Amino acid sequence: MNIGQAGIDLIKSYEKLRLKAYLPTPDDVWTIGWGHTGSDVVEGLVWTRERADEAFLEDTALVEKCVNGAVTLPLTQNEFDACCSLCFNIGCGAFKGSTLAKKLNASDLAGAEAEFKRWNRQAGKELAGLTRRRAQEAVLFETA
Repeated sequence: MNIGQAGIDLIKSYEKLRLKAYLPTPDDVWTIGWGHTGSDVVEGLVWTRERADEAFLEDTALVEKCVNGAVTLPLTQNEFDACCSLCFNIGCGAFKGSTLAKKLNASDLAGAEAEFKRWNRQAGKELAGLTRRRAQEAVLFETA
């Protein structure tokens, strides 16, 4: 599957476009563009809008591959989009190992939907923005 517009819109509503590398929180990693992270992102890095959009397409392709590989249960577009948004934020390794993915693969959709809210912490601290994002992902997930 490929991420749909609802998933893209959800991700971009939280991953605001920033063309200069920044630290979202003091204990976070350098980030640029639409939430792009990695060894290529360092302090002082500046991108064009075009580069940010290219990186977003590359990043969402990796997320699609991860979710498609981790989940064996056929998903609706909204379920897939919600999972992609979560995966984009927490990373492929965390998504693959998540109870959410395990519950999906066990055909426990209600249990999987309930797992979104568990991913609202960073460095052990609950963040209001993550709580809002997870709630929106859960709503998208359960929308037919």
